[in-house]
Amino acid sequence: MWADEYDWRRHEAWLNAFEPHFARVDGLDLHVWRVGSPTGPGLPLLLLHGWPGSVVEFRHVIEPLTTGSPSFELVIPSLPGFGFGGQPAEPGWGVTRSAEAFHSLMTDVLGHERYGVQGGDWGAIIGSRLAQLHPEAVIGLHTNYPLSIGDIDPTWSSDATPDERRHLDDLAIYSATERGYSAIQGTKPQTLAVAQTDSPAGLAAWILEKFQTWSDRGLSGFSVDDILTNLMFYWAPNSVASSAAIYFESRLDPEGRNHPMPEVPVGVANFPHEITGTSRRWAETKYPIARWTDMPRGGHFAALEEPLLLSDDVRAFFASLG
Repeated sequence: MWADEYDWRRHEAWLNAFEPHFARVDGLDLHVWRVGSPTGPGLPLLLLHGWPGSVVEFRHVIEPLTTGSPSFELVIPSLPGFGFGGQPAEPGWGVTRSAEAFHSLMTDVLGHERYGVQGGDWGAIIGSRLAQLHPEAVIGLHTNYPLSIGDIDPTWSSDATPDERRHLDDLAIYSATERGYSAIQGTKPQTLAVAQTDSPAGLAAWILEKFQTWSDRGLSGFSVDDILTNLMFYWAPNSVASSAAIYFESRLDPEGRNHPMPEVPVGVANFPHEITGTSRRWAETKYPIARWTDMPRGGHFAALEEPLLLSDDVRAFFASLG
């Protein structure tokens, strides 16, 4: 289907309608989509994706977030090394450097003194670091990935509620059966990337397995076009190796993931099939939570799986901040 039926040019035209451009930040070309509200200036909102996603993850939240009230001026960049953006030619592009680059994008390049941040997966990790580093600029942080696997404290098992016990049991299964990708990309990302760069079938297998496992309804919860367009952001620009490098670089940036608690309001959309389930009690050890929503359905790729649930929660959170 990818080779014979998928129409890349049609989706390319949709993407180009948002006038993507390159912004030079810290010596790297960030590929950025900007989408304003048709009703006038909106709150600047930085949307950050993760791996194995891309800006395509946000395609179904763009209209709800730019046409509702309050409305947003969306800034949607590819992460450094991802998609059609620049590929770092030097080491050091872990969480902290990426966070600083996005702050520079929003303030120095785009001229926003204050802005909001939303993200999941690496977008949540980078967004959290950004909020911690620049509370004077970040109005609030909204995330659908409040705790990653490394944030879980084993001592929590002593007084876990039944729901928390279930999360810990799920985490033990995940640790035993699902973390091979992270170990490989965190230690030897280039080796596997050679095979994925050589074989579109190999790339699809590596990425689609994550969409199947980490989502609420497996691959049936996504359109074929969305899945294939996301794959094109790895295949067409040959960004397999440069995108996987964030796992390696972040191992060398311990403060990037283990930083102090941000001093900005945080909103959490807690989707039941997230790969690392959590509770508000646990998440409050990391974030000053101002809004918490337990969602009825959805998983790791929330913006693609449940765009209306996510966009409604984003809007309600930022509206509550005045």
